[in-house]
Amino acid sequence: MSNGNVFKQPKPFYLIFSIEFWERFGFYGMQAILTVYMVKILGMSESATFTLFGAFTALVFGSVAIGGWVGDKILGTKRTIHLGAIILTVGYALLGLSASSHYGDTSLIYIAMGFIAMGNGLFKANPSSLLAKTYGENDPRLDGAFTMYYMAVNLGSFFSILLTPWIAENFGYSFAFGVSAAGLVITITNFIISGKIVKHIGSKPDMRPVNRTHYLGILIGAIILSFISSILLQHLFYAHLILIIVGIIIVFLYFRELFLSHDLERAKMIVAFLLMLQGVIFFVPFLQMPTSVNFFAIHNVSHDLFGFSVAPEQFQALNSLWVMAVSPMLAIIYNKYGDRFAMPFKFAIGMVFSSFSFLVLVLGAHFANSDGIISSNWLVLSYIFQAVGELLVSGLGLAMVAQLIPQRMMGFAMGMWFLTLATAAVFAGWVATLTAAPAGIINPHQTLALYKHIFSFIGYTTAVIAVLTLITAPLLTRIIRGESKETKVVFV
Repeated sequence: MSNGNVFKQPKPFYLIFSIEFWERFGFYGMQAILTVYMVKILGMSESATFTLFGAFTALVFGSVAIGGWVGDKILGTKRTIHLGAIILTVGYALLGLSASSHYGDTSLIYIAMGFIAMGNGLFKANPSSLLAKTYGENDPRLDGAFTMYYMAVNLGSFFSILLTPWIAENFGYSFAFGVSAAGLVITITNFIISGKIVKHIGSKPDMRPVNRTHYLGILIGAIILSFISSILLQHLFYAHLILIIVGIIIVFLYFRELFLSHDLERAKMIVAFLLMLQGVIFFVPFLQMPTSVNFFAIHNVSHDLFGFSVAPEQFQALNSLWVMAVSPMLAIIYNKYGDRFAMPFKFAIGMVFSSFSFLVLVLGAHFANSDGIISSNWLVLSYIFQAVGELLVSGLGLAMVAQLIPQRMMGFAMGMWFLTLATAAVFAGWVATLTAAPAGIINPHQTLALYKHIFSFIGYTTAVIAVLTLITAPLLTRIIRGESKETKVVFV
């Protein structure tokens, strides 16, 4: 990273920063309250809600590769950002409409989730792609730019998670989802007004006049896929079946390329596949935040934070807070230890912290008061561990792919990484259902015992896998570096 002022960036950076901030503001605000809305307003069971949310999250991640391809090859990065933002706005508006009646509209919510999944898919990959195109080759400002860009994600998340639960509690869910829609309206307006700043930046299709036939085709296709997604969310068996089929095809294609490779290239691809499997395992507990951990906060955690009364959904903002706080410290460690802190070790230690995040809640359950309620300080500590794990695994996933996968199949492998997230989301939904209290269990002592049991299972299972990944990390590191078995790998 350059020693210059990290805040001195080209003008397009600040536009892209603001676009990402407001889009993430809308998405994470919606995510913070969606499961609670389904249970409280729509009357769905916790178990059904968690399974549905897992499938929805899988669609959100699984559609990202579509948006990246459309941005690079067909519409252009900027037009795809704009279209994705519009479709997301429609999705959030439909969520608001579903909540406008007292009892909620169960039909609209599926359509809304379908539009959100496809809108996010079109949008998500393209701001970072546009940012990368803003800088020339070997520009020393690029590292600092992406660091600050990641800050935009967490700033948007932090403020929206604090705001939307408060609005939902005081003004209703219709207004809360409206805030998410407003974030996207700001994104669209900002992009239209300031678009000239990025006039000469973008993918090849951006530099050509818009092909109206292509644009109309992508728009119609996105709308059709949104409705197909809504149908799949109502028939989860078929959604899961499609994910399995797609997963098998992608893994087959990956291994076909792997066996056509030779020597170090093949070895690195094997390591990348193993790390992707570790990624699936990591994201299953990580994606408990909007589901089981959120409802644990509702049922069994004191609703106060540092002396202030809070809505339980607002605890999710702690993840973004700790990510922003810990990021500079990890950057210092990376700079100091360099190659000795290799990618397999980062993933393994991330798994260790993930296990800690649940085991600390199990420990906290032993100190519950007579009402079955634990101090929010335990949740604060849990989110610290979760944030460190996120930075070590989620924050480095695409970097891992870039390091280990041959350039000829980089786009395919990037999409494969997002498939690991989609797969984990489905498993995370199933795991979360284990914490759903059976009918009639509403006593905090009963729910605390249930959470303690399941969180122990998650924590200890993740811990065992973490130990295995730590044991194998030196071998994987040697493979990446092309070293012999006798070479000693130092980990500090």
